Amino acid sequence: MSETLMPTPQIRERIARGASGWPVLGLCLLGLLAGTAAVIGGIVAGGAAGVALIVVGILVALAGLLYMCGLTAVAPGEARVITLLGRYTGTVRTDGLRWVNPLTDRRRVSTRIRNHETDVLKVNDADGNPIEIAAVVVWQVKDTARAVFEVDDFVEFVAIQTETAVRHIANSYPYDTHDTGLSLRDNADEITERLSTEIGLRVDAAGVEIIESRLTRLAYAPEIAQAMLRRQQASAIVAARSKIVEGAVGMVEMALNRLTDDGIVDLDEERKAAMVSNLLVVLCGDRDAQPVVNTGTLYA
Repeated sequence: MSETLMPTPQIRERIARGASGWPVLGLCLLGLLAGTAAVIGGIVAGGAAGVALIVVGILVALAGLLYMCGLTAVAPGEARVITLLGRYTGTVRTDGLRWVNPLTDRRRVSTRIRNHETDVLKVNDADGNPIEIAAVVVWQVKDTARAVFEVDDFVEFVAIQTETAVRHIANSYPYDTHDTGLSLRDNADEITERLSTEIGLRVDAAGVEIIESRLTRLAYAPEIAQAMLRRQQASAIVAARSKIVEGAVGMVEMALNRLTDDGIVDLDEERKAAMVSNLLVVLCGDRDAQPVVNTGTLYA
């Protein structure tokens, strides 16, 4: 299997600077109340001192509102990717109410475990036979910075790369085993392990980790399904016949050896050949043998 080469990521996730949002929320509310009280007091006082008090109150209230804009609620299983004027400054992964620079942009990224199931794909296996194959992939974002900045849409990227990997795996192995090599049908564990590895290499640049992958459908395409079923049946019949013949030959050999060792009967080569023929017919036949009573001799 050829190695999958992806560009080296140019950015890595790092923890953003921030603080608990509850103390900041309390200070902001206090600033709003103080600013409002100062404005009201300035209006009541009047004069130059009142005007100054009103200006101070407005500034304090605006500062409270500005700092309040930095409050960010982070739910469990989510992260916030922080950028300031187009520059990545870090990621907030701690859940709860957090406070960051209010001038930053905060993008929500889910870090929950997700499933992606491919459509049923019609591809050719390594022998050129058309097959239908589908897979389900369990994945999770492990690097939020790469997920946001290395690709346009990491969810769509995972879907496309998963389909590409499934097609490549299907093209690389035969449906059935013809020799000692791997096959899609008979080596499911090895195939899914290699599928997980290939998908992981393809989506690593997007900061995605593949947890598991499984084939959910694997079958011959309808146009050749009947022919392949007949081939499988023929192979099974041949294998069963081979086993029967192998056992019959062993039983015949054991019977001849016992007759000779125990001195029950002395058979020449012609009688041995006749006995072997009869035993093989009885042991390998599909139907019960019909006994024939021989009243003469082989030489009559």
